[in-house]
Amino acid sequence: MAKLLNLDEEYFTNKFADTSYTLVGFNYYPPCPKPDHVFGLRPHTDGSAITVNFIDADVSGLQFEKNSTWYNVPIVPTALVVNIGDVMEILSNGFFKSLMHRVVTNTEKERLSLAMFYSLDMEMDIEPVPDLLDDKRPPRYKIKNKDYIAKQTYIFATGKQTIDTLKI
Repeated sequence: MAKLLNLDEEYFTNKFADTSYTLVGFNYYPPCPKPDHVFGLRPHTDGSAITVNFIDADVSGLQFEKNSTWYNVPIVPTALVVNIGDVMEILSNGFFKSLMHRVVTNTEKERLSLAMFYSLDMEMDIEPVPDLLDDKRPPRYKIKNKDYIAKQTYIFATGKQTIDTLKI
C-alpha cells in the first residue's frame, strides 16, 4: 500500500509500534426467520487501519456497498477478507477508502465469523502522511486515535459514519 503512494515500502509497517493494538471480535449470528427485517450488523466502516476477517465457510452474510448497491462477499474456503478501515483512509488522506459493509442474517443457518482489527497506538495523532500533502492536496483529517475510538462508539449508535464527521 505504501508503494502505491510512492512511500517507503515499510512506511505503514513502521507506524505499528509495540504500543499499537489489535482487537478481536468473534461474531455469532443465529438463524433469523425474518432476515429482511434484521441486520446482523448495521452498515458501517471499521475504525481500524486494517481489518482481517475469517468468515464462515458455509453461510454467507458479509456484504459490501459500492455505488449504493450491496454485494455479497463470496465464500472462499480458508480465505481471509481484508478491509481498509477509517485509520488507513485518514493516513492516505483519502487515497484509500474505508469499506462500507454490513452483515445480514440467514433464515435457516447460524453464521460465525472472526474479525481482527489492527490500529495505531491510542495516543498517536491520526493524520495524513506529510509526503502526501501539498497545496493541491491539503489534509482532510486529524484526530487522536483514542478520541476517534470514543467518537466512533457514539457515532455508530446514531447510524452515521464516523469518517464523515472528521473531515476538515
